[in-house]
Amino acid sequence: MEFSNRRVLYYLLGFFCVALLLKVVTIYKFEHLQMASLMMNKNTVSVTTMKKELDCMAINIYREAGYEPLEGRIAVAQVTMNRASHPDFPNTICGVVYQKSVVMQRVVCQFSWYCDSVHMNRPINPVVYQESYEVAKKVYLEKFRLDSLKDALYYHANYVQPRWKLEKITQIGNHIFYKQKGGDHAKLAGIQ
Repeated sequence: MEFSNRRVLYYLLGFFCVALLLKVVTIYKFEHLQMASLMMNKNTVSVTTMKKELDCMAINIYREAGYEPLEGRIAVAQVTMNRASHPDFPNTICGVVYQKSVVMQRVVCQFSWYCDSVHMNRPINPVVYQESYEVAKKVYLEKFRLDSLKDALYYHANYVQPRWKLEKITQIGNHIFYKQKGGDHAKLAGIQ
């Protein structure tokens, strides 16, 4: 009987040692993973976030410039990216696309389609939307840029004549693109 009690005790002791070893190894690996994630670049973006940002960029390209030439669609995407990198605007693509301001007690959308229910409810042309999505991927993921628009933060359709005190850069398709004069980073009421 004494032999079998000793044997059970050894088994329990062995089991306890293995369990303790597994716990120590698990804690070590978990702490190592935590350290590794802390050391990773804080600008790391999840796949879900990237997809959401691409969707926001694609719908903005589609609604603002879907029927413009390729260079015009790229230009609209680039202005969106420029704004997301600029301190005067939200720091995400979706934040930029859906940004609203209040000007003279009136809500104004940065991109007119977002406040226009006619545009919002108009059916989407799947071919043109897919082209817009491809442009979004090119600009957002592959960092494709037009050198002439590296500072562009604003644009408007050529049939509109706002009284902006901005420096004109160029016209592409039906849009005229602008940058702030002299690197002025002050917010310009009614523009942003």
